[in-house]
Amino acid sequence: MKVILITGATSGIGYETAKLLANQGNIVYAAGRHIENLQQLNSVHPLYIDITDDISIRNAVNSILKEQGRIDVLINNAGYGSYGSIEDVPLQEARNQFDVNVFGLVSLTQLVLPVMRKQKSGHIINLSSVYGRLSSSFGGWYHATKHAVEALSDTLRLETKQYGIEVSIIEPGPIKTDWGIIAANKLAETAKGSAYEKQALKTSNRMKKAYSSNILSKPSVVSKSIAKVVNKKQPRTRYIVGRGAKLLIFLNAILPTRTFDKLISKI
Repeated sequence: MKVILITGATSGIGYETAKLLANQGNIVYAAGRHIENLQQLNSVHPLYIDITDDISIRNAVNSILKEQGRIDVLINNAGYGSYGSIEDVPLQEARNQFDVNVFGLVSLTQLVLPVMRKQKSGHIINLSSVYGRLSSSFGGWYHATKHAVEALSDTLRLETKQYGIEVSIIEPGPIKTDWGIIAANKLAETAKGSAYEKQALKTSNRMKKAYSSNILSKPSVVSKSIAKVVNKKQPRTRYIVGRGAKLLIFLNAILPTRTFDKLISKI
């Protein structure tokens, strides 16, 4: 039985993961801004966290330590994607994505690390994406945050190994959640009247069609993978999850850049 803190748990991948880990007998603190969504899960501890608010983060960590005395696993799942061309996305919106996807992740990690170091054990699992390794049109700012998560996770793994702390990265491909519909709508809205409007609307419609179909993997695929990572005695550094994810990363690695550009544009 492990004490686990997971952020972004009020829907999608985070919700499914919190439920699964709790059903396996772990003590799960499921955190997010809309904890009323978690009230129906009797097996988890709903916890309010606004990942961009240092006070709420500190209060949450202190609450867990007061009740349990330790934190064994931190799953940094909170994040969002706001699509649009590099030129069209307002810089404030770009900063917001970094605040949530990168700086919020690091702020929470910084609070948990001293606890794990004192325990001489712990596991930090960061949710990245296949787009932490490759890029496509109109996702530049979101992809940049995930590239940052990859780099920070690699550095963190090297720094904390001596203290018995493991760091793993989960890299899902496109997963059937509301995330894709929200990102598609944001793309269409951002592109109105811009030089990229025609191409952006075409991409937005493709995204909506894909995320409304059954061709994408379900959130449970990712949650099951995370549960396996949590229970591994010697976890790997990276886990590629979801239909087509491994193929995309493989093709990006072996194909010439311009050839892959053509391929990803068609997809």
